[in-house]
Parts: sequence; structure tokens; C-alpha cells
Amino acid sequence: MTALHRLCLALGLFALIGCGSGSSKPRVAFVSNNPEAFWTIAQAGAKAAEKETDVKLYFRMPTSGDAAVQKEVIDTVINQGVKAVSVSVIDPKNQRDYLDQIAGKVKLLTVDNDAPNTRRIAYLGTDNYNAGRAVGKLVKEAMPDGGIVAIFVGQLEALNARQRRQGVIDELAGREPPQDITDFQPSPDGETFGKYKLFKRTLLDQPEGARKALENAVDVLSQVPADENLCMVGLWAYNPPQCLAALKDKVKDKARLNRIKIVGFDEDFATLDGIQSGEIYATVVQDPYNFGYESVKIMAALAKGEEVNLPKDGIRFIPHRIIMKEAGERDGLKRLAVREFRAELEKLLGK
Repeated sequence: MTALHRLCLALGLFALIGCGSGSSKPRVAFVSNNPEAFWTIAQAGAKAAEKETDVKLYFRMPTSGDAAVQKEVIDTVINQGVKAVSVSVIDPKNQRDYLDQIAGKVKLLTVDNDAPNTRRIAYLGTDNYNAGRAVGKLVKEAMPDGGIVAIFVGQLEALNARQRRQGVIDELAGREPPQDITDFQPSPDGETFGKYKLFKRTLLDQPEGARKALENAVDVLSQVPADENLCMVGLWAYNPPQCLAALKDKVKDKARLNRIKIVGFDEDFATLDGIQSGEIYATVVQDPYNFGYESVKIMAALAKGEEVNLPKDGIRFIPHRIIMKEAGERDGLKRLAVREFRAELEKLLGK
């Protein structure tokens, strides 16, 4: 062997060792349920935890809220050698067998939207039923004389959507919670609860998303009589901004504008702008930053074979908050001022 050959061999071995050390970090993945901006906040938290835990993170957002599209994304990250994956489940009932297959290959967490009857290790996210009841309380505040309540949400296959919707309705109706908030019969549309009447249908928009949400909002405004009080309730992040866009475009009469209220969910910046301007009454926000951060911390520990302290039922609720123009407290609900919350959010996002 010549000196040149020995040098080449040494360089080749060095390259292999270098590649091996670079790829030795445990790999974990986070797969959202759609591509909406809400998930960029979760991604910021996930990236922060990636640095702290020294893992390789694959953060993926499917191009739509279609379970088949999400399956392709999950399959891809599994094939990249991840040891754990966090999923915001789109359709827990029909994805059950598939999720159990994934749980047989890697450590599986559910985040934001649970799949309780699967082999997932844990759920991290909002107590969506009680967050929905908080929305219902805000509807009653915003529209104390009663009126029509139109509920907008992406899809009802998602458990979090069903729970939020039911929470709103049960609060308006003054009902007790279902015995099992993961398995209940949803209330029908069109019901009347004293001063409040549900619109004739729940306005769904997936897989199209925001564009369809705008069409739905325009449709509601065209069908509700101009002299009726109306509260538009947007339960996914992009719903409140689309309700506001439709309102600005289609309603010019000031008297009618005063009869229409918007109550939202999540922290879309357009929603925060609407609260600051007084055009949106309030929003109930989750904590997507910690959805990402906490899930990656747990996945990193699982991937490294470390002990993880989780509740016996596998559920770790991350608290929700109420954002209004001014801080305060009413009916046991604390409210954070929108300026304060926005500053906090921008800091987390590095803006």
C-alpha cells in the first residue's frame, strides 16, 4: 500500500466516523394536522427543546387537514429512523389501527388532538371541553340579550373540535359535562337554549381551510336576518380572522355591526389585532409553544431510554387563557390584556 493509498484510507475512515457521529443524535418527529400558522408557534417551542436535548427533530406540517395526507407525512418520518413521534391526530376513530401500528414501531405521543383509545403513551394539550365552556361564557357576555350563535371549525372528525363545540353548547344550555368527554353524543345543530339559538349547521371548512372558512362566514351573514343578534364563534385559529374579514366586507350598516360579535379560539395575529381594535370580543388561547417544547422534551427522554414522569392516565393538560382588550376578572375567568399577551408571543417567536 502506497503512502497515498494510506492517506486516502485514513481520510475515508475519518469521514465515516464524522458522519456517524453527526447522525448519532436520536431522531424524533412532530407532525401537525394542517399547515396553518398556529403550528409555527409550536415549531418554535419544538426547536428550542431540540437544542436543549441534543436530538434531531423533523417538524412536519401536512399540506392539508386530510388524514391520508398526514399518513404519508408520518410514514416518511418513520422511514427516516425516528425513535419517537408526536402527532396532532386528524381523525382518531378512523386512524386508530394505523396509529397502533405506529406505536408498535416507535414511541407515540398525541398533541393538541388526542386519540385516547390507541397505544399512544401520552396526550399533551388543552382541556378542550373546558376551554369550549370558557368560549361559551364569553358568548354570553358578548351577547347578553341572546341571539343566534354560529360555530365555525375545521372539521368534526377531530376530537378537540367536538369537545370545544360541545363545551360551548353545554355552557349556553347550562348543562353538566358528559360523563366521558372522549366519547359522547354531540348536540344537534339548530337547538335553542333560552335566549340562544344555534345556527342550523356547524360551519366546517377542511380540507380547504381559510378560503372555505371565509365563504362560510359570508354565507352565515347572508342567512341571518339583519335585525338579529349574532355571535360568530371561531374554534380553529384561522376562523376568527375569516369571520372578521367577511364582516368588514359584507356589513356596512353600523346598527347591524353593533349586533354582531366575534369570539375566537387561538392566537392568530389577525385575531389579536381585531381584539385590540374592538372588532373581536375575545379569544381563548392555547399554548402551542409548550405543545412543541414539552413534546420534544418527552420524546428526547424516551428516545434515550430515560425515565419520563407522566400522569397515570397519560394526559398532561396545558392550561388555556382568555385574551381581551383589557386585563381583569369576571365570573371566575381571569383575562390577560391583548398587548401584554402579544408582547409575550412575539418574544417567544423572536420577533
